[in-house]
Order: sequence, then C-alpha cells, then structure tokens
Amino acid sequence: MDVSGEPPAGNLFSRSGVAEDNTQQMKVHVPTPLRSYTAREAVIEANGSTLGELLADIDRRYPGFRFRIIDEQDGIREHIKIFLNEDPSVDLSAPIGSNDVIHIICALSGGSIGWILNQDFTLYRIKI
Repeated sequence: MDVSGEPPAGNLFSRSGVAEDNTQQMKVHVPTPLRSYTAREAVIEANGSTLGELLADIDRRYPGFRFRIIDEQDGIREHIKIFLNEDPSVDLSAPIGSNDVIHIICALSGGSIGWILNQDFTLYRIKI
C-alpha cells in the first residue's frame, strides 16, 4: 500500500489498450470513399504519437474506419496509401508530431496513378 500521499496513476490505457496521449490533435485528410465513416467530414482531427496510435484514435471516434485502412496482419491495405506530410508511410510505428498533416489516399478501381495537393497548392503525381 502506497502511503506517500501521491495520487494513484489511474488508468494509463484507453478502452482500446492504446496509451492515452496528451499531444495536440493533427489534421487527417480523408478520401471521399471513406467519408461515410467520418460523418462526411473531409478533414478530421486525431491524437497519437505514432501513425498506429493516430489510426486507433480515429477508430475510437469513427468505429470501423481503421479496418478499411489496415488489414488483419496489421499492415496498410494494398489499395491505401498514407502520406505523412508529403512522404509516403508504410510503417504504423512511424512517429508523428502535432504539426504533421496526414493524407489517406484510396486507389480507385483500375487506377494506378494518383495526385496529391500539398498545403502550398503544389500538385504531385504519385504511384498508388
């Protein structure tokens, strides 16, 4: 029994088992095919110190969202690309910060080339 007078730590984990995080919310750009999970919002905000934690936070707010992006082996689905700022990310343990912007891109049936518009309104051609 702790008699030091220090308050107990409390629940360090959320219901999903992901450590609670006090970082600022980051902007996540949601592609049109996934907006049915986000109440039609094109840009949402979420917390996390890694890409995986961010997706878990989105899934808590918008149930079913993560499953559309991440497969049963905890990998990013083939038809999904995630960009951290302007760089593609394939690692769910990739660290992210409060100033980062995340873009989720879905390949459309039959397509293999996509376009992304950054914050400076520069259009980039990407392979999906």
